[in-house]
Amino acid sequence: MKAKQLIMTMIDGFCMALADSVPGVSGGTVAFLMGFYDNFIGSLNDLLTGNLEAKKKALLYLVKLGAGWVIGFLSSVLVLTAVFEKHIYQISSLFIGFIIFAIPVVIYEERECLKQKLWTMFMVLLGAAGVFALTYFTTGGENNAVSLEHAGAGTYLYVFIAGAVAICAMVLPGISGSTLLLIFGLYIPIVSAIKETLHLNLQYIPILFTFGIGVIIGIVSIVRLIRTALEKWRSATVFFIIGMMIGSLYPVVMGATTLTDADKNPLGLAPLSGSTFSIVFFIIGGVIILGLQFMGMMKSNREKTEESA
Repeated sequence: MKAKQLIMTMIDGFCMALADSVPGVSGGTVAFLMGFYDNFIGSLNDLLTGNLEAKKKALLYLVKLGAGWVIGFLSSVLVLTAVFEKHIYQISSLFIGFIIFAIPVVIYEERECLKQKLWTMFMVLLGAAGVFALTYFTTGGENNAVSLEHAGAGTYLYVFIAGAVAICAMVLPGISGSTLLLIFGLYIPIVSAIKETLHLNLQYIPILFTFGIGVIIGIVSIVRLIRTALEKWRSATVFFIIGMMIGSLYPVVMGATTLTDADKNPLGLAPLSGSTFSIVFFIIGGVIILGLQFMGMMKSNREKTEESA
């Protein structure tokens, strides 16, 4: 039974990593769809604020989840950069499929709490407007990719802040942390730096360390806030999450405009349009989301069967 639980938890982490490594749906959304989000957030909160027994239990769970996450993330990064750059419109179509199909799934999963407080639906507009504004005023539709090769103090500070903000999005169901990195012009640079480090090019270690510190600070800052919001204002929080998911369609559409060549010069690619949109990859994205939902339902049914046995 313990081996089975270990494998299932690692699969959960693996699926989260695949989402976290690409713009579109966050790892938090995947956890939401697969039914272990509350356990994930609760474990993070217990690790930070719980008693000794709670900390031990939380740490054990997060280590198992984290092992699967690392395997999934590294597997993705090793192939991600080249695929993203060479097939940007197909991948963007895939991401849009992730988002479009995930929204009704989230609504269905949270239908009971949403029906009770429909008046909080205005939070959808706030969530969507926030993501749209962040994207528009950060990129303005222009290329803003950041070079990490000869980073100065300002770049290190920028990477630190981006890491803290991005991890908040990765933990929160809704906008993807990778989408935020795309907005900040750091998605391809960070993924490329990780890939180079895996190939033993160590020049990027200081900037990745700075990014990692930002991630840790972000987790510590956001976990309790999310836990409190979901416990006290769940319907408003879920509507806000749905709004962010809708808003995140805009940076995905604009993703091609952030790409640069080897010398960091803009490629001059146009945003995703009707002529470059791939219906095939859009459908594949939807199938993946529905598959995750099916896995979550199967896991939930299995756990209920084991509890009643």
